[in-house]
Amino acid sequence: MADWNTRPVVVTAAITGADVTRDDNPNVPYTPREIAESSLRSIEAGASIAALHVRENDGTPSGRPELFKEVIDAVRAGAPRSLTNVSTGGSNTMSIEERMGGLQARPDMCGVETGSMNFGDETFITPPAAAREIIARATKQGTALEVEAFEVGHIVSAVRLAREGVLPAPLRVNLVFGVPGGIDASPEALDAMLRPLPEDTFWTITCVGRHHQRMLALALLRGASGVRTGLEDVAYIGKGVLAPSNEALVTKLVGLAKTLGREVATVEHARELIGVE
Repeated sequence: MADWNTRPVVVTAAITGADVTRDDNPNVPYTPREIAESSLRSIEAGASIAALHVRENDGTPSGRPELFKEVIDAVRAGAPRSLTNVSTGGSNTMSIEERMGGLQARPDMCGVETGSMNFGDETFITPPAAAREIIARATKQGTALEVEAFEVGHIVSAVRLAREGVLPAPLRVNLVFGVPGGIDASPEALDAMLRPLPEDTFWTITCVGRHHQRMLALALLRGASGVRTGLEDVAYIGKGVLAPSNEALVTKLVGLAKTLGREVATVEHARELIGVE
């Protein structure tokens, strides 16, 4: 790990998600305009990537392509070189086709789950055939892929798909910790998730819940390629203090990275590091 701080770290802002609601934090954006404006403020605060879900105006998770397009068009108008990364996870109430709605908006990147899991009291199903279909559609239209890995088996599956030539190499993987039903948020869990990754993997860390700050700090010190924050992942900016906005969370993460000796990537450098023109 001698080179842990030699490359800038890419910051992602996860704007709204599908599970956190205004009952958890009243500042969660719902409408396309709110999501786009929050994305732009987060980019101004230091994020290079806006990770996007969309919702109906009442906060219901949605896969409608026109909502994704409205958000992405607005983000590109305000920050033309920033990166958009749409979810194909959606919510467990959506069909696989609905979950792929964001691809029609031609984002820079999209997530793909390489396995199923228990998610709280629900079961989130992504059959292997569905993952391959998402990968094929994204690759055909030139959208870069990021594997969303909630446990070690998801990484093992992703590595296998890369070896088979299904997933383009080098891998981009978002390691997700703290989701009930997924791997726990601990230093030992990070070691377990890193072990199967090829050396050239671009890996980002996400942590849901109260260990958010601790896991981000640990990842920064371990040489993470990217770190992610936002109201999708965490409702609080400090103990007992609700986060006022996504950009406030980004500002705090940028400060943490610099304190720990990591330079934060500009948008142009992020594109180079991730391999997206």
